[in-house]
Amino acid sequence: MIYCGIDWAEHTHDLALVDDTGQLLAKRHITDDAAGYKILLDLLAEHGDSREEPIPVAIETSRGLLVAVLRTGNRQVFAINPMAAARYRDRHSVSRKKSDPGDALVLANILRTDMHAHRPLPEDSDLGRAIAVLARAQQDSLWNRQQLANQLRSLLREYYPAALEAFATWANGLCRPEARELLRAAPTPARAARLTRTQLQATLKRAGRKRGIEAEAERVRAVFRAEWAHQPPLVEDALGKQMLALLGQLEAACTAADALAKAVEEQFPQHPDAEILLSFPGLGIQLAARILAEIGDDHTRFADARGLKAYAGSSPITRASGKKSSITRRWVKNDRLNHAGYLWAFASLRASPGANAHYRRRREIGDWHAAAQRNLFNRMIGQLYHCLQHNKLFDESAAFPAELASAA
Repeated sequence: MIYCGIDWAEHTHDLALVDDTGQLLAKRHITDDAAGYKILLDLLAEHGDSREEPIPVAIETSRGLLVAVLRTGNRQVFAINPMAAARYRDRHSVSRKKSDPGDALVLANILRTDMHAHRPLPEDSDLGRAIAVLARAQQDSLWNRQQLANQLRSLLREYYPAALEAFATWANGLCRPEARELLRAAPTPARAARLTRTQLQATLKRAGRKRGIEAEAERVRAVFRAEWAHQPPLVEDALGKQMLALLGQLEAACTAADALAKAVEEQFPQHPDAEILLSFPGLGIQLAARILAEIGDDHTRFADARGLKAYAGSSPITRASGKKSSITRRWVKNDRLNHAGYLWAFASLRASPGANAHYRRRREIGDWHAAAQRNLFNRMIGQLYHCLQHNKLFDESAAFPAELASAA
């Protein structure tokens, strides 16, 4: 059997082919373009690669055009963690020498000796992978939007506390269209104090507000005209210009987040697993899409529910050595799935009486809030695994039986 290892880089890649005995059969330096990919596929075909018996490939990434080319057909592609590859390198040399062709040879030997200990990339459908792209991008846009909102809030605290006071009662605060439109109309507190009722009402209407415009304009006007401390006029104008620049970035982030959310809403319901995911309490389209993006739609990816729980970081981990033993939370996990699971568990408290009762029991026996939510997520993701494997919808009575709750 032939094994292939590829050490990838931004512009060029190194590859190595070895046989069962570890003998180097071929090595090549290729470019990151269509010509380089053709050289790679021709070299694999020259050494027996075919659709019926493809050569497995080890590489230190799971994304990019090179991986997409390698995944055509039935070929197994193994994404090896760079830290694991570094440990394998030390098995053959203690001098700590390193080279790109040598790393490609190490990756090929990893498959030759320990392919059973590594898992190939899952066989997700094109629709599932497209949803993963959109869901992760939407999640990133939300994080970016929140980061910019925090920067804007910190800047407003330096010279414009009236704006923070005026927007404090609105959900999402600075990210709301009304807040952004008011800051654009009055970038400094001096200009905000000169706004009339008519101007404030027109600003709120431009932002899309439909109800309570007169009352809200009067409240904002009273806040802007209250007594506040001020920076010197020149400094205040300079801070206003800085705020407008930051506001433009926040505007773009809000637009991107809304556009990506709409794209997820269009794509996710088309997936065959969407109905099962949406049947679970606490999962809407956006959160369910994030869950699907991380676990994929290849139902053979995880051998059992324990593997999925460990991947999500919801199950505890035991560390034992000699007489010492400790049970702690997992630190090595899929961070995106773990974050989505925390939101899922929190939302399910109001959507499911059984989930709420389970959370309360965990708190009563001494768990902190985060530990109780992690335990609830651990239970619900196990139920999700069962439903996906057997093509069943969530059933509250089966998930949280009343008699078991009474016994507990």
